Amino acid sequence: MATNTHLENTAMEIDARGMTYHDLNSALKGAVAGGATHIVVRNVNGQRYIGTNLNATVSLELHGTPGNDLGAFMNGPSIVVQGNGQDGVGNTMNGGEVIIHGHTGDALGLAARGGTILIRDGTGYRAGIHMKEYEGKGPLVVVGGGAQDFLGEYMAGGTLIVLGLTQHEAGWSRARFVGTGMHGGAIFLRGRIESHQLGKEVGVAAPDEKDRRTLEDAVAKYSHHFGTNPAEILNSDFVKLFPLYLRPYGRLYAY
Repeated sequence: MATNTHLENTAMEIDARGMTYHDLNSALKGAVAGGATHIVVRNVNGQRYIGTNLNATVSLELHGTPGNDLGAFMNGPSIVVQGNGQDGVGNTMNGGEVIIHGHTGDALGLAARGGTILIRDGTGYRAGIHMKEYEGKGPLVVVGGGAQDFLGEYMAGGTLIVLGLTQHEAGWSRARFVGTGMHGGAIFLRGRIESHQLGKEVGVAAPDEKDRRTLEDAVAKYSHHFGTNPAEILNSDFVKLFPLYLRPYGRLYAY
């Protein structure tokens, strides 16, 4: 299907109405190859894999709701979504940033090993699953609302922060099985968490001075994009979840 595009001073606009995900991603790759550094995509409606495997300095501004695996395997670009995301945002992401002005589905940041993901509102199940660190760097994921069960499942690295700003009462969520299988990285929750919500592999502590600096930097980034007051957010109690074991299930595979 023909696209309605406009190119001026390395900026481009694409109308994605009626386009298949394959055609849209081909158009994006062609625009990047042609030197575009800022691409506005309008009428996005469920196209998958947008920004996947893009290794370039380019910003994508998406209007609508992109499909699954937004920014998968991405290394460098900036994606801003004026709408909601679906499942698998930042799947195996290596670098760059994804900023969602709405909420997301399940498996946010699946196996991400770098980059930044900021979600204005809440997220679904298994956020941060298999997040890891790679060659000295790790991902940062900040969720402004709540999160569902299995937050940080099998997490091996990086930083996952849930602020709970959209909850009716102070606190981040009533999710269960938080940190199940966790063996690296750190989870920070604004508010409190009950022991019955936790996986048996995680411990709970108050953030130390280094942790507070991490929180300050992350909340500043969140507030910069979404217009919140960082001082008000940080003037709250946070808890830190950390792994108790390096290989919590190693005994199941070792002889």
